[in-house]
Amino acid sequence: MRIENFSFGSIDIDGRTYAHDVVIDRGKVCKRRKGASKRHRDSYGHTPLSADEEIPWSCRRLVIGTGAAGALPVMDAVKVEARRRGIELVMAPTKRAIDLLATDSNATNAILHVTC
Repeated sequence: MRIENFSFGSIDIDGRTYAHDVVIDRGKVCKRRKGASKRHRDSYGHTPLSADEEIPWSCRRLVIGTGAAGALPVMDAVKVEARRRGIELVMAPTKRAIDLLATDSNATNAILHVTC
């Protein structure tokens, strides 16, 4: 998988441009469905990543790209669930998260936030 040309609001993966957050699950790219997390928006001022979403847990490492400025809130329940499952959880601004995906990508899934 080749990830390139990340800029605020879009990301290019394998030659395709995505203008929304993405989930990478065992090499498959799809849109992040954040509807289940929207009920937490008022508490965070932004829709956070919550355990209510479809998280790609089938991995040894889950990388969360927290946006261009690293502002995506990740709820504690996500961290607790990762620990319970024995999954290494790595949170970093999306540009850094993309660099992390270049290493050991076979055992790594990701959620990449493309704004804030």
